[in-house]
Amino acid sequence: MAVARVSKITASSPKSFQDAVDAGLARAAKTLRGITGLHVVEEKAKVEKGKITEYRVTMDITFVLE
Repeated sequence: MAVARVSKITASSPKSFQDAVDAGLARAAKTLRGITGLHVVEEKAKVEKGKITEYRVTMDITFVLE
């Protein structure tokens, strides 16, 4: 029987939402083993002078406990 846990993380990127997701997953993979999936819960953007300067995502990372 496998037991999984979910951790909520937030990541950002100046390029795109996809880049923010990729960066968040890459960082999570450095300390979490057994990642099996992720769910993007929220997307936000920081705006300065009418232009997007930062893309932000909040996501749930699911991983199996050893």
